[in-house]
Amino acid sequence: MQLKRDDVPPWGEARCDSGDEGGRCIAARGIVKEFRTEIGLRRVLDGISFTVGVGERMAVLGRNGAGKSTLIQILAGVQYPTSGTIDRGLRMSWPLALGGGFEGELTGYDNVRFISRIYDVPFRETYDFIEDFTELGKLLRMPVRFYSSGMRMRLAFALSLAIDFDCFLIDEVILVGDTRFQQKCHAEIFGKRKDRAMILAIHNHEIVHQHCTSALVLKGGRGIVLRDLNLATDIYHSL
Repeated sequence: MQLKRDDVPPWGEARCDSGDEGGRCIAARGIVKEFRTEIGLRRVLDGISFTVGVGERMAVLGRNGAGKSTLIQILAGVQYPTSGTIDRGLRMSWPLALGGGFEGELTGYDNVRFISRIYDVPFRETYDFIEDFTELGKLLRMPVRFYSSGMRMRLAFALSLAIDFDCFLIDEVILVGDTRFQQKCHAEIFGKRKDRAMILAIHNHEIVHQHCTSALVLKGGRGIVLRDLNLATDIYHSL
């Protein structure tokens, strides 16, 4: 598949199609991201535009190296685009299950207290939810630097769910732990929060077809948004 510049809406056309919540949305307009490498300048994203409104769920599809994670990090503010703009009309989460933002010397308890203050949410209510959801018990009183990767992901996932975000960013990992805990994660994100917007960089086509309303297909830095999910996954398979 060859994606042409004409396939991508000009930045001025990025708008919310949803009439809910006053048309609030996430709107990316002409996102370009370049990296300097030893062999020269590499353009990972080249004029990416889309909107995601209240209750809409957009999958981001592409082969490894297509720029999916880079796009998620730009949306989250972890990276900055080389050019282009993002209008964040919805309260957006950090990338779900990202466990790299914790202070290792602090306990899980203290990290929850710190994040609660940053996002101005009640600490006790937030901590009680996280303690119940993560099933870490007394381990929440242990410094996070001693946590396994699975424990950190449980804590990060629970923290994301504990805060009342309008839009969830999901970068590949959405189900953590054993099968029973994965089912618990699935019920929380796709059941109890099915009214929230989501942007998912994901390879699981079953989740795409069951839970997404559109898909952004990436190749060679270019992108096209499709509402026909069968067509989107067919194109992905052909890349």
